[in-house]
Amino acid sequence: MTSNPVLRFNLWLSQARKAGEPLPETCVVATVDARNRPAVRYMLFKSADENGWVFYTNTKSRKGSELAANPHVSMAFYWDTTGKQIRVDGRAARVADSEADAYWAVRPRGSQLAAAVSEQSAVLKSRTDLLRAYRKLEQSHHGSEVPRPAHWSGFRIRPRQIEFWTREEPRLHRRELFVRTKDGWEKRLLQP
Repeated sequence: MTSNPVLRFNLWLSQARKAGEPLPETCVVATVDARNRPAVRYMLFKSADENGWVFYTNTKSRKGSELAANPHVSMAFYWDTTGKQIRVDGRAARVADSEADAYWAVRPRGSQLAAAVSEQSAVLKSRTDLLRAYRKLEQSHHGSEVPRPAHWSGFRIRPRQIEFWTREEPRLHRRELFVRTKDGWEKRLLQP
């Protein structure tokens, strides 16, 4: 088993895909508001490499606003088919506009339109109004590209620690914690 937590994460993600895990890119992202009240939500993450874990969202959404005020964040992945879980704790920062543009360009058109028309997390007066705005935007960009809204971007989480959990019986789960140090990653074993 690799001692590089990024390589291990990607190996475990690949194993979950091969095992038929539905939506293996699903994760839980936790933020806190200005009064230190936590908020969690399921999301799809896009990539993990030596620079961090990336997901995309409306930066004016609740999560985007909370990350702007307090960049400390946690995300967790769980794959029941393989009996594995990973927790990533770190600090989030927006990706470069060029990176957000590149990902935007490969998103399905419907997802682009939905992201452009939605004021994510804002109170919705009427679903009919939202659908009408979507159709209007769709018509106005018929035959042309949908530009990425300035408020839609990605966040990269630079981990300070990554925990790998493996289901073991009789509830003697294997837990390995990788803590970032100035010299790289330090591995620690944790009680189940």
